[in-house]
Amino acid sequence: MTNAFIARRAAFRALHQDGFFVLPNPWDAGSAVRLQKLGFKALASTSAGMAWSWGRADGEVTVDEVLEHLRLLVAATDLPVNADFEAGFADTPEGVGANVALAVETGVAGLSIEDRIGKELYDLPEAVARIAAARAAIDASGQDVMLIGRTEGFLIGRDDLAPTIERLVAYAEAGADCLYAPVVTKYDDIAVIVAAVAPKPVNVLLWGPDMKVADLAGLGVRRASTGAALAAAAWAGFDVAAKDLAI
Repeated sequence: MTNAFIARRAAFRALHQDGFFVLPNPWDAGSAVRLQKLGFKALASTSAGMAWSWGRADGEVTVDEVLEHLRLLVAATDLPVNADFEAGFADTPEGVGANVALAVETGVAGLSIEDRIGKELYDLPEAVARIAAARAAIDASGQDVMLIGRTEGFLIGRDDLAPTIERLVAYAEAGADCLYAPVVTKYDDIAVIVAAVAPKPVNVLLWGPDMKVADLAGLGVRRASTGAALAAAAWAGFDVAAKDLAI
């Protein structure tokens, strides 16, 4: 592994030690370069944004295509890149571990593993085993890649905080370095999550016009990501311009 990747990974971990940073999600090399020029300190891939740029729907890309995409993003920028690695692209914990090992080789500084299969969540013991397998694969690589444990309950409409916290705590205990529950938007709920997994850092998805970056920093959140929002905004602008050309 090159010294450049070692330095990026160390810088990425340092960002999580204190303070707060925004982690925007580019969907191709061009958007990654533009975000670096705007002064962001780290980037994260977006599975939906990547799929749209390939003419697909979210969830319609293969692990080999995602690995190719991660290599492209890592090569395009000097910044640390956090991989949206969906649910690990495997049915078993062993398969998740094997795929995580391949993701580490792309040069990413972090990667997230979510606990959803289709519109359902994995049973908690299975979800924990998948996080543990990802942790073991990273440790076996000898590389300082951060593991983000991600639960999708709120994203699929299960907006009950207690089981979400139960999962995040379990993922932290299984070796996740950072915890993430997208679409939790109530500040009181976010504060409870931050306290429940402390001292491990929490990622929050910027979701809706009422969520403010400054407010999240005040809640003790370490990082906020944009998900597919930047890609969606870009495509929306594209559609407006293109429709003006249509006869």
